[in-house]
Amino acid sequence: MACMKLGSKTDAFQRQGQAWFCTTGLPSDIIVEVGEMSFHLHKFPLLSRSGVMEKLIAEASEDGEEGCVINLPDIPGGAKTFELVAKFCYGVKLELTSSNVVYLRCAAEHLEMTEEYGEGNLITQTEAFLNQVVLRSWKDSLKALQSCDDVLPYAEELNITKRCIESLATKACTDPNLFGWPVMEHSGPMQSPGGSVLWNGISTGARPKNSSADWWHDDVSTLSLPLYKRLISVMETRGIKQEIIAGSLTCYAKKYLPGLNRRQGAIESSNRLAPVALGAPASEEDQKLFLEEIDRLLSMQKGLVPTKFLFGLLKTALILRVSPSCISNFEKRIGMQFDQATLEDLLMPNFSYSMETLYNVDCVQRILEHFLAMDQVSGGASPCSIDDGQLIGSPSLTPVTTVAKLIDGYLAEVAPDVNLKLPKFQALAAAVPDYARPLDDGLYRAIDIYLKSHPWLAESEREQLCRLMDCQKLSLEACTHAAQNERLPLRIVVQVLFFEQLQLRTSIAGCFLVSDNLDGSRQLRSGFAGSNEGGWATAVRENQVLKVGMDNMRLRVSELEKECSNMRQEIEKLGRVKGVKGSSAWGSVSKKFGFKLKSQMCSAQAESVSNQNNGNGKVEKLKDMHGKHKKKSSHNE
Repeated sequence: MACMKLGSKTDAFQRQGQAWFCTTGLPSDIIVEVGEMSFHLHKFPLLSRSGVMEKLIAEASEDGEEGCVINLPDIPGGAKTFELVAKFCYGVKLELTSSNVVYLRCAAEHLEMTEEYGEGNLITQTEAFLNQVVLRSWKDSLKALQSCDDVLPYAEELNITKRCIESLATKACTDPNLFGWPVMEHSGPMQSPGGSVLWNGISTGARPKNSSADWWHDDVSTLSLPLYKRLISVMETRGIKQEIIAGSLTCYAKKYLPGLNRRQGAIESSNRLAPVALGAPASEEDQKLFLEEIDRLLSMQKGLVPTKFLFGLLKTALILRVSPSCISNFEKRIGMQFDQATLEDLLMPNFSYSMETLYNVDCVQRILEHFLAMDQVSGGASPCSIDDGQLIGSPSLTPVTTVAKLIDGYLAEVAPDVNLKLPKFQALAAAVPDYARPLDDGLYRAIDIYLKSHPWLAESEREQLCRLMDCQKLSLEACTHAAQNERLPLRIVVQVLFFEQLQLRTSIAGCFLVSDNLDGSRQLRSGFAGSNEGGWATAVRENQVLKVGMDNMRLRVSELEKECSNMRQEIEKLGRVKGVKGSSAWGSVSKKFGFKLKSQMCSAQAESVSNQNNGNGKVEKLKDMHGKHKKKSSHNE
């Protein structure tokens, strides 16, 4: 921290209880009372430096009182600052720092310590230190601005607050990577103007690490809310990005609102609103004021701050019961990025006096409505413009399907609440569009939990509740569970069974489709790609035709196997025949199968020719049998 030394004399001030004494060897001839502290001093050093003290001492002398007593109740900075002023008047050594320069500058102005009452007076010294040292440094400007809170009227009149804010805004809007000094002195060792790190004043040649754009967030979070607002406003006029402003607001809120940092220590999470609070938790009124200021400062844009942080602000706003417009704005911001929320974020307790439900279902429904409205404005898909094939694969539907899954999980969590009325449960479930749910398994689970927790519902109410889900969009596992669910109405169970059978048939048809030859499967796929008009009904009919063809093929194969078996048996009998009986057996076999045996020839050549003719006759008969069988099979088709 920068400082400037004033004076050359040794310290001659001593404190005794609530009184200060100047031990110069001369008895004091004036007593200056500042608050509860009294200063036993001498007239000449004071009146030679201060126009106000000169007037007050003259007025006291005219009264003719033996003991001159002067009261200074309104001096900026109080007794501690007047102690430094008195030391300056006596020429005692003291240090001007960024922590006391604002108090001394305001006190000097209040006491009229101008050049008229001495060269190098306190106004000149403090003003030079402010302009030449403090305002050139980020850290010193920040400390000076923090000290302005205690003497704000005087600091405003002298433009000290404005000058400090302008200095901080300029440094925050400047890229710290462009130069390492003096902006980066807040976060590391002292650096030279060239940017190399200094060790005992000697340049090491090492360059400092690059800083991110949020390097100043923690520093400005120590400011009071009025000064912080003014600083942010000046930064916005200088064109700083809204993402950086939003990050600073997040950092400031986490240090100020206890509810946003439950895991941190009490002092950290409940930081002060003003410097004088010294770590004490802010009151509810101050926190309400801060939430409304956050709402005004935070831009209405998507993705500026994390969704979890917005939910933290919303929960705190609900607890403190801030204005409805502020709560509505937080809900709209969450709705803009609702697809980034988690189930834990949605489980907000109901803080209303009525306590109708355990969780704040109405708030979640409003957030969902804001999300759907923003999705429509941004060109989200509608149920009329999509089909089943595009439902899961379309990237534009990813946020909608994510939110639908999130709402189904939330419904399952709030369903056990016995105080949750049926209309409220139905309204939230029905608010999700049909096209946002590729499957209704999550919705079915939530409905089943609600029916289990509300067994007193009438049959008509059960049917009305179950109409929220589409039985055609239940998976096979969900259909199996629903078919055995005694809590569901009978009509719903019948519908589930019907669509379950349809899914089974579709699965079997798909298996047959895979088992067909490659060419047939390619033709089928090309047929699907070429004509979309038939849709699902065409696919089912083609699968059924394919199934019938497979059955006919199995039947034909079975008949051929039987005939081959009979032929094998006849041939085995033929091998057992001997002699004349064997000849008659061969004759009977040949007659049965259409073979004509000729008389035996004496020569081997004749026998060979005979065997050849017999072989040709057998081939012809087999061809005839095959042709008859082919006609029979085509007739069956």
